Amino acid sequence: MKKLKNVKVPLTVPSYAKKEYINNYLELTKGTGRVMIFAGDQKIEHMNDDFFGEGIAEEDANPEHLFNIASLGKICAFATQLGLIARYGEDYSKIPYIVKINSKTHLVKTRDPISRALVTIEDVIDLKERGLNILGVGYTIYPGSEYEHIMFREASKIILEAHKHGLIAILWSYPRGKNVKDEKDPHLIAGAAGIALCLGADFVKVNYPGDPYKFKEAVLAAGRCGVLCAGGSKIDEEKFLKQIWEQINISGAKGNATGRNIHQRPLEEAIKMCNAIYAITIEGKSLEEAIKILRG
Repeated sequence: MKKLKNVKVPLTVPSYAKKEYINNYLELTKGTGRVMIFAGDQKIEHMNDDFFGEGIAEEDANPEHLFNIASLGKICAFATQLGLIARYGEDYSKIPYIVKINSKTHLVKTRDPISRALVTIEDVIDLKERGLNILGVGYTIYPGSEYEHIMFREASKIILEAHKHGLIAILWSYPRGKNVKDEKDPHLIAGAAGIALCLGADFVKVNYPGDPYKFKEAVLAAGRCGVLCAGGSKIDEEKFLKQIWEQINISGAKGNATGRNIHQRPLEEAIKMCNAIYAITIEGKSLEEAIKILRG
């Protein structure tokens, strides 16, 4: 993979924070401009559905499984809530973290989705100053929800505050609510990616519509905001790696954020999956090379 010659710093990053922003960006992307995130925010989002049950590794019931994977596998950052990091971070201080600012469960189905901030950027900085390697923050918005205006405003302010401290800002942008007919509509996903750009995000995580050629629209719509693909439910390993290769090499995506397709496996398998995804995303390896790493 070619290394970045320079980093485009948004004007919302003040001069005193530029060096910190550039350092965080280069560490997060390993100097490539691409990102491979291990997503571990589902303990609120999906509760225990993703961590216990048929087809899920027994050790996934223990939250420390997430930190073991993040510390032993090749990743760019581990994204999860501040409270979880606070409980385990002292023992895993070398892991690069993205702090997920907001989260909600999947239980409330009587109204359109809304997810508000659980902590502030000041809380994140306080934790960072205690010796943790926090590179950025994440926030979820739901375009199409009747509460989208609340989340848009909050996301915008969080991005501005994050940039003032040189942190990288990532939005999870999922069209959802009674006004959204098809969450996997490529045109709608492209719109959701464009919203993240307008709110000032450095990267946006969106759902993959399943077609790498139709997904190009989202990459174009996002402009200078790098598009990351959500991993979704656990599927066949080789099929998943093929999707990742196509998202990057056909669609032009800047990376991925994968949770269940990694952590629902036993530790050794989860590490191999991390390393295979990283090989495609960061090291520029072929699909065949990544499968060899997976089968290693």
